[in-house]
Amino acid sequence: MVISISRRTDIPCYYTEWLMNRVRAGYAMTRNPMNYNQIRRVDLSPENVDCIVFWSKDPLNLIPYMSELNDMGYKYYFQFTLTPYGNDIERNLRDKCEIERTFITLSEMIGKNKIVWRYDPIIINDTLTVEYHKREFERMTELLSPYTNRVFISYVDIYAKIKSDLIRPISDMDITELNGFIKSVSKIDVRSCCDDGLPKASCIDKELIESIIGKPLPNLKRDKNQRIGCTCCESVDIGVYNTCPNGCVYCYANHSLKSVNNNYSRHDPKNKYLI
Repeated sequence: MVISISRRTDIPCYYTEWLMNRVRAGYAMTRNPMNYNQIRRVDLSPENVDCIVFWSKDPLNLIPYMSELNDMGYKYYFQFTLTPYGNDIERNLRDKCEIERTFITLSEMIGKNKIVWRYDPIIINDTLTVEYHKREFERMTELLSPYTNRVFISYVDIYAKIKSDLIRPISDMDITELNGFIKSVSKIDVRSCCDDGLPKASCIDKELIESIIGKPLPNLKRDKNQRIGCTCCESVDIGVYNTCPNGCVYCYANHSLKSVNNNYSRHDPKNKYLI
């Protein structure tokens, strides 16, 4: 079984104490996001978890616990989202220079094969131009290439609930130009989430998981519940929507700041449920 922590919220950044309490207990309780009354007990014992995929924009708070996770026998890797955006786009994140140092520190601790850099999502507007992304991606690939083997990119999806002048549709011409540039200057393997023009990325990657755990997983199948074009394998997510305080204007997982604040206030790190 593969555990996803989490597509729905940034557990490594905000809910580390709860997470460590749950792995020590060996289980967590989750609710189906489409059916509140459908409850599942997720086995988190190292014997039954093949691999954990951590998703985070800033996993600094989890770093002190990595040796404990190693001692317990967990296998894992990180999907680490690191963009050049400021607090107008990603409102509540630390200074990006500090997060870049966290990326490097984490890689030095766990190995570059266990950390995937996500330059994601790419937003283009009057300030975040194609030339801006060219300049910043080239700078960041120079900095981070010694500490990871691959980078995943994607372009922002315009969801109906996203209301911001900072986000606008991206032309095919801009995508083609930027894809070509990124591919030409990247120091590492470049893949794309569901976008044409680059090799396909698998965030929950069977090949990577098998290389990390050192054995094949013949029963690990493609996740049919993800969007069209997604090549991720099946996983169990223990996160909860409407709970991430990062405040990213492009976020699909939060309905509103009010709902996030309400849920966050109901979090108890000692509870078996995240919320």
